[in-house]
Amino acid sequence: MLTDTALRNLKPKSLTYKISNRDGMYVTVSPAGTITFRYDYCLHGRRETLTIGRYCALGISLALAREKLLDAKKAVMAGRSPALEKQREKRRLTAAKNFGDVALSWMADANPFNHAGLGGLLMIEWARRATE
Repeated sequence: MLTDTALRNLKPKSLTYKISNRDGMYVTVSPAGTITFRYDYCLHGRRETLTIGRYCALGISLALAREKLLDAKKAVMAGRSPALEKQREKRRLTAAKNFGDVALSWMADANPFNHAGLGGLLMIEWARRATE
């Protein structure tokens, strides 16, 4: 079973290699030293791989990777592909390409009375004008 100390001590080699962890999760270590959490699973007779994320200061921790693994296993048990769900979420986030799209989406859900009275109303009006 991998630990944070073991992950920090992994060294890059000339080729990408992988180290198995528990519950089907493993890490790959690239020649550049990038450590990536992955999970292989079978769904509808097909083998698929979910890249959970990178292990680094700006990436995800081992504990968070294990939490995401549990979510992925639940999706597989329900017959859904976690890799496909991740791709769809990424596309949805990149669909809001500019401030106007984000502001319009926010305004559709915004209740002016939940945003500190007059200041909230002014903020919503400013956002409406900025998107025109």
